Amino acid sequence: MDDQNKNLIFATVLSFIVILGWFVLFPPQETETLSEPPLQTTDANASEAVVPANAGSASIPAEDSASSTEALDTAPRIAVETARIAGSISLLGGRVDDLYLKDYNTTIEEDAPTVRLLSPAGSTDAYYALYGWAPGAGISPDQVPGPSTLWSLSDGETLSVDAPVTLTWDNEAGQVFSRTISIDENYMFKIDQTITNSAENSVSLAPYGLIARHGIPSDAQNFFILHEGLVTMNNGELLETAWDDIPDLDVVNGVPSKRIDGVTNGWIGFTGHYFMTNLIPDPAQPTRLTVKYLPRTEIFQTEAVMPTQVVASGQAATVSTQLFAGAKEWEILRAYEAQGVYKFIDSIDWGWFFFLTKPIFWVLHHLNLLIGNMGVAIIGLTLLIKALLFPLAYKSYVSMAKMKELQPQMEKLKKDAGDDRQKLQQGMMELYKREKVNPAAGCLPILMQIPIFFSLYKVIFVTLELRHAPFFGPFQDLSAPDPTSIYNLYGLLPWGAPEAGTVLALVFIGILPLLLGVSMFLQQKLNPAPTDPTQQMIFAWMPWVFMFMLGGFASGLVVYWIANNTITFTQQYLIMRSQGYKPDILGNIKGSMKLGRKGDPK
Repeated sequence: MDDQNKNLIFATVLSFIVILGWFVLFPPQETETLSEPPLQTTDANASEAVVPANAGSASIPAEDSASSTEALDTAPRIAVETARIAGSISLLGGRVDDLYLKDYNTTIEEDAPTVRLLSPAGSTDAYYALYGWAPGAGISPDQVPGPSTLWSLSDGETLSVDAPVTLTWDNEAGQVFSRTISIDENYMFKIDQTITNSAENSVSLAPYGLIARHGIPSDAQNFFILHEGLVTMNNGELLETAWDDIPDLDVVNGVPSKRIDGVTNGWIGFTGHYFMTNLIPDPAQPTRLTVKYLPRTEIFQTEAVMPTQVVASGQAATVSTQLFAGAKEWEILRAYEAQGVYKFIDSIDWGWFFFLTKPIFWVLHHLNLLIGNMGVAIIGLTLLIKALLFPLAYKSYVSMAKMKELQPQMEKLKKDAGDDRQKLQQGMMELYKREKVNPAAGCLPILMQIPIFFSLYKVIFVTLELRHAPFFGPFQDLSAPDPTSIYNLYGLLPWGAPEAGTVLALVFIGILPLLLGVSMFLQQKLNPAPTDPTQQMIFAWMPWVFMFMLGGFASGLVVYWIANNTITFTQQYLIMRSQGYKPDILGNIKGSMKLGRKGDPK
């Protein structure tokens, strides 16, 4: 490898470090992507129905002063119980506002509490779904069910799979409203809203559903690589707005909001790191999707308002919608997408490199299903990636080996050219062309690794399947940093490791980052140290800089990097041997130590 090739590799690796550091220190600002299309009328004969701006809070206090238990006791409730979720529905407003995900715990500890997705208004991190009818012509606001309506349970007892419940409310003005709620074996609710009109006059009203979130979630990551907040599908276009950006929307009628009219094949909701809620209207009906922020009560609210229904005397009308409230499991979202929820799989934050993250996750997921261990699956994925890149790597290593053979001729060119740089460059180009050698070939595998590295980092960080995924021994969560530490001699001393994210955790690294540094060091020693003193210093420090820099990353990513370095080392060693060059690893290590002590490559 000549000085030009080393400089190119050095520049590539340095650029990678600079880009990574820049994104960490200065994350890109998320831009508001929701558009404001012209107003579209769904019924020319009826006035536009309006959802009350305070529908998210109603008569229940918005403050988080009450405990969860007190909030649950504000009204009668219907139990919800399936194999995967547990909770209850409040008869006050018919709110879906109490939901636990049985398959997930907050941490990997045995006594860790179950993840709670929805909480009633009045509790910490209140988060719930509400349905109703927005009044139009022939009916007043107090004659439609709203957030403070007390419903009656007319059919069913406990909501479970194949056991729906029906709520009923009579406005005593000629209209009876009913709401049938059902749930499947996973996370999808189905809500059938019906109005029966026995009054003499016809009425116009629009069914709606909304999701309200009181304040920004306390567990929000606020990390540039992950989107949390509003997520909307608008006729095939995915729109995302972060929590912090929603209050900055254009003010309409005193409320920051955005609306999209006439949406088919759409849905809207809030997404967190691993769990989300979504309103999913009938794709065949043009729907108005809206997001609002209510500053006084600090409520984030999404709405799906279906077309206005004109119900004549003696007639009835029913509108069906769906509510997803659960975990962003790839298999489940894919199944719902197959059932007609348009591009639901895109609710997972695949990022800019979706063309890489999606296939990488697909392979990783199926390897895990086949092997039964996500850590081993990551190693298997690394083997597959290296196999795909092997033709490129082979050409690269062969080119590097040929460059070594040309070293005497290159030294002669340098001697003959003296200080004439142009003559030296021209002579080298002629030499490369004559010997059919590409001096940049050694950098191609490194360049290919950079987008793969970022894509795998994204997959490990955002996908639910990596959450709490075990490897072996102390490595029981591949989405978290290495839990071991030199600080307590990897568990031999009677005190715990530093808490993740602290300065001590950065300094006292674990087993996996240490193996990463060693693997990078050995990979370097396949070749002699560069003659340039600056390059010597950079290359000498690089493995240990990466060791500390990646020590706080997800351990699954570090496992990938270790496996990648190990496979690269093996490939390069074997190819060098096949080209007649035997790497002197021990000699190179001793040589670099001598150079380090002398401080002079000569």
